[in-house]
Amino acid sequence: MIERTLFSTEHEAFRDSFRRFMDKEIAPHHAAWEDQGYVDRTVWNKAGNNGFLCMTLPEAYGGSGADKLYSVVQMEELSRAGFTGIGYGLHSEIVAPYILHYGTDAQKKKYLPKLVSGEMVGAIAMSEPAAGSDLQGVKTSALLQPDGTYLINGSKTFITNGWHADLVILVAKTDPAAGAKGTSLFLIERGMPGFEKGKRLKKLGLKAQDTSELFFDNVKVSADQLLGGTAMQGKGFICLMEQLPWERLQIAIGGIAAAQAAIDWTVQYVKDRKVFGQSVANYQNTRYTLAELQTEVQVARVFVDKCSELILDNKLDTATASMAKYWCSDLQCKVMDECVQLHGGYGYMWEYPITRAYADARVQRIYGGTNEIMKEVISRDMGLTGR
Repeated sequence: MIERTLFSTEHEAFRDSFRRFMDKEIAPHHAAWEDQGYVDRTVWNKAGNNGFLCMTLPEAYGGSGADKLYSVVQMEELSRAGFTGIGYGLHSEIVAPYILHYGTDAQKKKYLPKLVSGEMVGAIAMSEPAAGSDLQGVKTSALLQPDGTYLINGSKTFITNGWHADLVILVAKTDPAAGAKGTSLFLIERGMPGFEKGKRLKKLGLKAQDTSELFFDNVKVSADQLLGGTAMQGKGFICLMEQLPWERLQIAIGGIAAAQAAIDWTVQYVKDRKVFGQSVANYQNTRYTLAELQTEVQVARVFVDKCSELILDNKLDTATASMAKYWCSDLQCKVMDECVQLHGGYGYMWEYPITRAYADARVQRIYGGTNEIMKEVISRDMGLTGR
């Protein structure tokens, strides 16, 4: 295997520390959380108390000022262990950065320390029943009123951390006739009149993740809840596009870590499992299949590590991030399918980690923009268009 040079000794020390946290606070409970459909709220507070939330935020807001590789380590470890119910990545590396990069000073001081401590759980509400990957098709409206407030109406679906969320970054149209230029972002708090959470959605995988619907019925907010204040009205789509490369790379990072874990589980299984008097590993088909999968995962990991280097230098472009997202999520699903096959009937039993990983993997090709959209983004960057 190619030695990874991405991480320092400090990053690896952090990896060991976070693994110990997972072993104590997550591993004993995750199966029960899958049954109940959400993780216990205390796992957020414990992560905050141990400094495992929003690590890349500046110290002024309670963060550690760490580089993004610490978050990469955390994402890899959660994916490696199959702890897909834990929504730390979205909270720390999607929600918090929006507020840091675009929020007013007052918004940063109000919300970021609470996200760091785990007092608040963050979510971002983009997808709608009729608008998934098409962010320009959002129908939720936030219309300016004569008194300077905004009246919000609409609904969102498939919202990760939605049921636990204390703070939601809401994508809404402040000027429905202006297309992308009429999109703004709002900070919506739990308990605001008219803001209601729907049922927790039952999914094929990610069963411990509290994915839910959100409803907004005449939610009245002041201009202070417009992310970045009135100066950022109508600039929400630009913000979304600027943050998408990092968001999509996170999907690739988790996908490759999960794929490697699946290969490792399967290697051990085929060594131990005997069929017709010999271990499954003795069959040429088994060895060649695993050799092919390991080769593809190794190639993908080198690419993802390079993308991680680029993100540190703010040089990761949208097309390259789209390549990473689509390629790695496609590969993740391929690896899971082949590894389930090598497990035979046991690969279809829920108590085996490969079975849960197989179910968890499928959504990777859908969220963050479907892989078909990723190919559209890449082709346009190449100067190709279907119009």
